[in-house]
Amino acid sequence: MLPVKVLMALLKRKLIGYYHYYGITDNSKRLLAFHYIPRCMLFKWLNRRSQRKSFDGEKFRRFLEKFPLPSPRIYVNIMDIWLPSTYIA
Repeated sequence: MLPVKVLMALLKRKLIGYYHYYGITDNSKRLLAFHYIPRCMLFKWLNRRSQRKSFDGEKFRRFLEKFPLPSPRIYVNIMDIWLPSTYIA
């Protein structure tokens, strides 16, 4: 089982890579929808670390304050790439 610091560092790196790959113009709605999924999975995984339920909503919120997950954002604006070539005066 991975230590929590290592687990959070790996998850953070994977999320940043995902956001860099899919963070283009007009994809912000799907990125925000995706942002919820790893949080739910992390809550589930961390609750499986012992025989009893180790996290409730408040403890998980405090855990995320200590180990925050990166927020999705747009990294590439594709409008700058194709808009000038299609503009007709």
